[in-house]
Amino acid sequence: MKKILLGLVCFFAFLPVFYAEEDLAPNSKSAILIEASTGRILFEKNSDEQLKPASMTKIMSMLLIMEAIDSGKLSLEDSVMISKNASSMGGSQIFLQEGETYKVAELLKGVAIASGNDAVIALSEKVGGSVENFVKMMNDRAKELGLSNTHFVNPHGLDAENHYSSARDMSIMGRELIKHEKILEFTSIYEDYLKKPDGSSTWLVNTNKLVRFYNGADGLKTGFTEGAGYCVTTTAKRSEMRILSVVMGVETPDKRSSDTTNLLNYGFNTYQVESILKKGEVLGSIKVLGGKSEVVDVVLLEDIREIVRVNEEKKSYQHEVILQEISAPVRVGDVVGQVIIKDNNGKEVTKKDLTVKENIEKANIWDLFQRNLRFFISFV
Repeated sequence: MKKILLGLVCFFAFLPVFYAEEDLAPNSKSAILIEASTGRILFEKNSDEQLKPASMTKIMSMLLIMEAIDSGKLSLEDSVMISKNASSMGGSQIFLQEGETYKVAELLKGVAIASGNDAVIALSEKVGGSVENFVKMMNDRAKELGLSNTHFVNPHGLDAENHYSSARDMSIMGRELIKHEKILEFTSIYEDYLKKPDGSSTWLVNTNKLVRFYNGADGLKTGFTEGAGYCVTTTAKRSEMRILSVVMGVETPDKRSSDTTNLLNYGFNTYQVESILKKGEVLGSIKVLGGKSEVVDVVLLEDIREIVRVNEEKKSYQHEVILQEISAPVRVGDVVGQVIIKDNNGKEVTKKDLTVKENIEKANIWDLFQRNLRFFISFV
């Protein structure tokens, strides 16, 4: 009898779980669920309510750090000396001491895994020159992203007057951060060690337990303060679909995990990604005025996808390419036009930028001479 009961428990444990939307995040003051590649909202609850974000603030801090790395202004191998200011930070920390030197990668690991306030201050001083300037950079970036319910006072998220965000804004920040895929190599680590200059080690354990216990979870950032309660921005990927959830203002870490798990299960069980066109797919060609090559292929800058419900009938789409006049030099990544995706009824579904398949340099005098000569010979 016991074996039968155990078998039934195991059977039902692996069945898909379906939720009524009103039951998805019962413990959260605010929540949102989005599909990452499209930004489509799959669920939301009070998503524009201004709340304290606690250490989820570090999502914006990590975004600025990753942007500095990807732009070449900062390297993961760069050294950072720990200031008195960084070493004296309270709250969650990795116990950095004034005068110690660490690589950017080690400090980023301390932020992403253990939510080290001391580590994020050290990195903000490195990137911004000062904490004050880094905070200005955070707020400037928030404006660029159109975050209307966000204002930062510090890089770490300890409660402060006029320091707030919303679930919607946090999802936008999170979506922007994971475009820098390298960060997931840090946020997906469950435990690791930080080797200190004196030879000792600090044990780093991820504050987001779902990274270990939820299939596909590989980030992104938890938070807790007395003013904020428990909150977390989580991302998970299964097959071709990556989703991102935010829950805020939860009473306990268990309820935070429960609400997050409900949201992620709902997303994966209810929706799937439908590919329309692939990044790099050639969609035509364009004339390059004054270029070494007169014509170049145009390609998509990113995948074009649509989110549909599971078992929904596959749709068909049409696309229209609109190109602008361009002159050499032109580089891969430069926007040279757009493709408009329409459904069978002619309704616009989405619009994406196009770029050139290869760099085209400006033609020199010899290039132009040869071109004119070929043109003349063709008429002889």
